[in-house]
Amino acid sequence: MDLDATMLARIQFAFTVSFHIIFPSFTIGLAAFIATLLVRWRMTGQDHLHRLARFWTKIFAVSFAMGVVSGIVLSYEFGTNWSRFSHVTGNVMGPLLGYEVLTAFFLEASFLGIMLFGWNRVSPRVHVTSAVLVAIGTSISAFWILAANSWMHTPTGHEVRDGIVYPVDWLAIIFNPSFPYRFSHMFTAAFLTTSIVVAAVGARYLLSNRFHEEARTMLRMGIGMVAILAPLQLVIGDLHGLNTAEHQPAKVAAMEAHWDSSKPAPLVLFALPSDKDETNHYEISIPNVASYIITHQWEGRFPGLKDFAVEDRPPVVPVFFAFRVMVGLGMLMIAGGLFGAYLWWRGRLFETGWFLRALSISWPAGFVAILAGWWVTETGRQPWLAHGILRTADAASPVSAGAVLTTLVLFVIVYSVVFSMGIYYINRLIDKGPTGAAVKPSDGVPSRPLSAAEDAAHEAIEGTR
Repeated sequence: MDLDATMLARIQFAFTVSFHIIFPSFTIGLAAFIATLLVRWRMTGQDHLHRLARFWTKIFAVSFAMGVVSGIVLSYEFGTNWSRFSHVTGNVMGPLLGYEVLTAFFLEASFLGIMLFGWNRVSPRVHVTSAVLVAIGTSISAFWILAANSWMHTPTGHEVRDGIVYPVDWLAIIFNPSFPYRFSHMFTAAFLTTSIVVAAVGARYLLSNRFHEEARTMLRMGIGMVAILAPLQLVIGDLHGLNTAEHQPAKVAAMEAHWDSSKPAPLVLFALPSDKDETNHYEISIPNVASYIITHQWEGRFPGLKDFAVEDRPPVVPVFFAFRVMVGLGMLMIAGGLFGAYLWWRGRLFETGWFLRALSISWPAGFVAILAGWWVTETGRQPWLAHGILRTADAASPVSAGAVLTTLVLFVIVYSVVFSMGIYYINRLIDKGPTGAAVKPSDGVPSRPLSAAEDAAHEAIEGTR
């Protein structure tokens, strides 16, 4: 692999966006979870629901702050490392990202302060409403971001004049062919991720014999969502795969390590794909199954990697293995959710020790699956940045490899320190548990919503003393 400026810029963006995506995917589901708890509290008056909402709001504050900070970096990278991409596609990408700010970010910013600092400061009705609106805002934000990303994969509603993209039909741009599937897939993944974290924390408390009422609520809500959403995600993933096979067949060929389109494709369970030899080494596979999955026909055919010019193929190895990590974790989620629902039905969910122990350490599963899915999506799009419009090699800024390498090293150092501390604070907050206020009211009026993250961090530190 030639580490030129373009490749280093790709590595830098992959590194920063991988850190970033963890937190929005978590806060999307967490905002909805907090809003649900508060709505249930208003309907039932059960105090433990209020305590849980206050507890998870602390974690939301830290996660939201890290998501905002890491997201800002990406905007700068568009200008510093990918100026040609901004120049060519800016007429489409700029308004889409601008709509996200105008509709979602402003909504979140307007009510986030009330949600974080409104405990005992505003009426319960106003506070619950603010939490619901923040949850809606995070969902709208995901809508616009995924609309922009989907357009890069399946661009429509535009014309190209003198190498520059101009919008023609905004509805076609927003609701491009892959958007419904990509949005549904990612949105469900975000809720799945949050549900697994919530269930894992509940299991952790039961195993340590703490916060029994809160733990049981978290387990019921978490397992219930996983049992519903994990099988649903399988269906959505199948539909997304069929859409990808139609619009990005080279990506599907790389996902399946499928080289020869002249015969039905087996489902490759394991192999070492070789770009050089154009074959799979040490292959373990099930005949015809991949053909059935992709075409829904046992003898179906779909394009293989040899049907595409070498320069038009995505890198097979990372796409192949990342896809299997994502699918493997997805199948474990389905099994865990359904078995947990069975234990709940039999009245043994809270007493089955081995299941609780396995569940308590399962919290990273959703995050790893999301990262693997994004690596499949974005690496599988290569060599295109905007599919059929702009190649990655033609989108980079005219900067030196040394300059990009320097910023990459600095990002690795800073991100490692900052985000390690953020995760540390979140873990300390979880150790302390659902006690006290979500964010202790300070004297006077809070200066800014993100100061809630500072207050939550201080509370986490105090909990260690």
